[in-house]
Amino acid sequence: MFEFFGHLHPLFVHLPIGILLLACFFQLISSREKYIHLEHAISITLFWGMISAVASCITGYILSNSGDYDEELVGRHQWLGISVAVVSIIYYLLYLYRSIIKYKWVLPVLLIFLIGVTGHLGGSLTHGSDYLTGSFKNIIGADTVLVKKPIPDVQEAIAYTDIIQPLLQSKCYNCHGANKQKGKLRMDLAALLMKGGKDGVVIEPGKADESEMIKRILLEKADEHHMPPKEKPQLSEKEIAILHWWIASGASFDKKTKDLAQTDKIKPILLSLQNTAVEKKAIMDVPVVPVEKGDEAAIKKLTDSGVVVMPVAANSNYLMVSFVTKANANDSMIQLLLPLKKQLVWLKLNGTKITDAAITVIKECSNLTRLELSNTGITDEGISRLITLRQLQSLNLVGTKVTMSGLMKLKDVKELQSIYFYKTAVKNTDWEELKKAFPKVKLDSGGYQVPLFGTDTMLVKPPPKIQQ
Repeated sequence: MFEFFGHLHPLFVHLPIGILLLACFFQLISSREKYIHLEHAISITLFWGMISAVASCITGYILSNSGDYDEELVGRHQWLGISVAVVSIIYYLLYLYRSIIKYKWVLPVLLIFLIGVTGHLGGSLTHGSDYLTGSFKNIIGADTVLVKKPIPDVQEAIAYTDIIQPLLQSKCYNCHGANKQKGKLRMDLAALLMKGGKDGVVIEPGKADESEMIKRILLEKADEHHMPPKEKPQLSEKEIAILHWWIASGASFDKKTKDLAQTDKIKPILLSLQNTAVEKKAIMDVPVVPVEKGDEAAIKKLTDSGVVVMPVAANSNYLMVSFVTKANANDSMIQLLLPLKKQLVWLKLNGTKITDAAITVIKECSNLTRLELSNTGITDEGISRLITLRQLQSLNLVGTKVTMSGLMKLKDVKELQSIYFYKTAVKNTDWEELKKAFPKVKLDSGGYQVPLFGTDTMLVKPPPKIQQ
C-alpha cells in the first residue's frame, strides 16, 4: 500500500504547486487592465488547487506512516503541507465571496512562500538534505566524496571509514540515510547497517554472494528490486568489486586494508584509490616520450607472484610496480623487473626484504621518477648507485640506515624534487649542510611534534611510592 501512495503522492504534490502558483500569478497580474480577462480563470484554478492540496495532505500522511522517513523532517513537512491546504481553502472562499480585494497581495505572497518552503522540505525527504547543493556541485564539476578525501596509502587506510563509507554515502544515503530509510534500512550508521531493514539483514559477513546488498546491486537495472534505483547514479564495476571484497573479507568496521584478505583481482583496484585527489599532478612525472608496450610474459610473472603492475595513466605504456602486498620480496625477485626497465617509472618496495644488492637491477630502470625504499635494508652503499637515475624526482628512504654521507651522493641528480628520510641515521646536526646541498629539494625528516594546549587531555601519573 505504501508503495502505491509513494507513486501517487508526487502527482498530488505537483498538481497543487502548479495550479496554486498559476492562480497566484493570475491574481497578481489581473489588476492590470491588460490582463483583467484572467480574473475568470482564478476561481477555477483556486478550486482545483485547493482540492489537490487536500489530496496531497491525505496521501502524504498515509505515506509518512511507512516509517521510511525521518520523523522530525516529516513533521515539519506535514504541518507546512497542511498550512498550504488551509491557506488555499481560505484563499478560495475569500475570492468566491469577493473578499479577496482586501487581501489582494497578502494571500498570494503567503501561499507562494509556504509552497516554496514545503517543497524544499519535501525535496530533502526524497532526495536528501543536500539535493540542491549536490546538483550545483555536479554543474561545476565537483568531485565525489571518494575523490575529496585522498588516500595516501591505501594499505594503511581503515577499509570501512576511508573506502566503503564514502562509497555508500555517494550512492546509498539518499534513500537509506538520516532523512529517509527506504524499507526501514538505514546505512549511515554501522550498527543500523548491520541490523538491516524490514526484509532482514543486507550484509552477511564473509558471504558476499549471499548478502542481499550484493544480490540487489547485481539485479538487472530494469528490475524493481535493483539497487540503486535505475533513475539514481549507479555503482561502477570497480565499486561493486570493492563492496564485494569488503563483505567477503568479513565486513570489518575497524580493520586496515592490509589486515583484510586480498585477491590478485582486488589489489590493483584498491591501489587505484590511492592519491586520487592528486592524480592529475602525478601524471606530470611520466616521461613525455612514448615507449613500446611492456613484455606481457614479464608482467604475468610479477602479477602471478603477487606483485601489483598497473599503467600509470590511461593509454600509456609506462608502468607502476608495487611490492607493498609482497612483503617477503627479496633481491632475487627484483630480477623480474629487468624486462620492464624501459617502461618502469614508479617503483614501490616499501617494507620488503631487499638489500643494496637490489640496486644493481633498479639502477638499470633509467626512466624511474618515483622510488620508494622505506623500511628496507638499503644503506649508503646502495644509495650511491642511484646517481645513474637522472629522471628520479621522488625518493623515500624512511626507516632505512642511510646517513647524510649517502644522501650527499645524490646532489647531482638534477630532477630530484623530494627526499623522505624520517627514522634514518641522518642526524639533526646534518640539517643545515643538507639544505645547502639540496636548495631546491623538499627535505622531509619527519619527527613532527604537535604543541600541547591547556585544553588537551593531561597524562596523570600516580605519586611516587614512599619507601618504608
